[in-house]
Amino acid sequence: MQVGRAAYGTRGRIDAALLERLGERVTLAGGDREEIEVEAPFTGEVLGSVPRGTGDDVREAARRARAAQKSWARTSFEERARIFMRFHDLVLKRQDEVLDLVQLESGKARGHAFEEVLDVAIVARYYARTAKGHLRPRRRQGAYPLLTSTREYHHPKGVAGFIVPWNYPLTLAVTDAIPALMAGNGAVVKPDAQTPFAALWAAELLLEAGLPRDLFGVVTGRGAELGAPLIESVDFLMFTGSTRTGRTVAAQAAERLIDYSMELGGKNAMIVLGDADLEKATEGAVRACFSNAGQLCISIERLFVHDGVYERFAEAFARKTRALKLGGALNYSAEMGSLVSGKQLETVEGHVRDAVEKGAAVLAGGRPRPDLGPYFYEPTVLAQTTAGMTLFAEETFGPVVSLQRFSSVDEAVERANDSPYGLNASVWTGDEARGRSLATRLRSGTVNVNEAYAAAWGSTDAPMGGFGDSGVGRRHGAHGIQKYTEAQTVAAQRVLPVAPPPGLGAERYARVATAALRVLSRLPGLK
Repeated sequence: MQVGRAAYGTRGRIDAALLERLGERVTLAGGDREEIEVEAPFTGEVLGSVPRGTGDDVREAARRARAAQKSWARTSFEERARIFMRFHDLVLKRQDEVLDLVQLESGKARGHAFEEVLDVAIVARYYARTAKGHLRPRRRQGAYPLLTSTREYHHPKGVAGFIVPWNYPLTLAVTDAIPALMAGNGAVVKPDAQTPFAALWAAELLLEAGLPRDLFGVVTGRGAELGAPLIESVDFLMFTGSTRTGRTVAAQAAERLIDYSMELGGKNAMIVLGDADLEKATEGAVRACFSNAGQLCISIERLFVHDGVYERFAEAFARKTRALKLGGALNYSAEMGSLVSGKQLETVEGHVRDAVEKGAAVLAGGRPRPDLGPYFYEPTVLAQTTAGMTLFAEETFGPVVSLQRFSSVDEAVERANDSPYGLNASVWTGDEARGRSLATRLRSGTVNVNEAYAAAWGSTDAPMGGFGDSGVGRRHGAHGIQKYTEAQTVAAQRVLPVAPPPGLGAERYARVATAALRVLSRLPGLK
């Protein structure tokens, strides 16, 4: 299959029957619904349509999930794990189908779509194997040594809601829900209206793997219409999206006093030190900046390079950027795909135009590619960017990076941290210890040393999230499942009460307790 327009006419393994079947997975309260057309970014043509859900549909999905959750919470961790390991195997077995689907509804290159398949499988396996350990009852130190027996328990919150963006329609629809489900909760997912089919495909596979019907509900429709009803219907909210929308969502969740977790925007920085391997660093920069056409919350948009290697780095990076193969083939021949929509294209064009008009130099790219499809834009490297330019501080969320010099490590750290965001960062150096030391100075939730973003993201046992305006809470690791639970402390007191014993008197009790505290503070092993 050739890269270019000739490839766009095919839907690979995707046909109208499959899309219609997936549309039937939408949870509806009954009655007819308007249809929302889903556009294929490669061509601008209609891929298919899904129902335009209503608040009643969200409430119905939550009601069904809550009913199913009651018995699900009583199932063993072992049974839950078996279901998610079957899901893991099904995702890998049927990956070609979902790769076509993700490409067609999001416009990304196949290699970047495969990252979603990989991530879903890794997360399913991880929580299938670790959920029980993360949530097992734990003995805690009691009020009185030996006399107080204290344990910590974790109970499912009930129903978790998920508001999912368009840029990673498969992984973000299901990988956050997996730990919630493994913790014994139900789930209601609201995918972005531009990319609903991957979430519906995941729902179908979960059912095939043995997940109880209605436990994982999907409601399609507009975020502005479904967001508030979802927040009103669930016991926990996971949101991935823009910082501006996140503030609104947080206020609505706070009104109900429900807990929430959010991954929001980023203006991520990459630092290349003078001792870095420039061949590896430039290859890493290409991945860091242009994966998924830059439509990745953890992609790099600010690139700081040491004066001593700046010229060599800039030349090699620009050359490799210009050599990237763009296209929409449903195979692995293209290295970068399309932007998702006309709105994204308009944002990218506007940021680049503003920067060039204010003096930025274009080292690579800088043009739309309508010859390939309506929303293609060349991967773009800009130099001589300044604070007066829109893209200097605002998130572009497209294949555009600003390249800047620095002369000292302290300067690089200061400039990298000069942002309200703090989601991801990348450091390149020939000295790993030096890189780790520098990484701890960066105000960023994840930092990759000699890697773009995949090392930290793929370390599923470690927390992933942002500082500052980049989010609240974390996904992955122990926190990524414990946040979907209510922590409970159960303390049993033996022999003596935590109060003055009969006949001791309050004053004498205070003196005895004070003396005991002084002794306990000097005993090793006690907190």
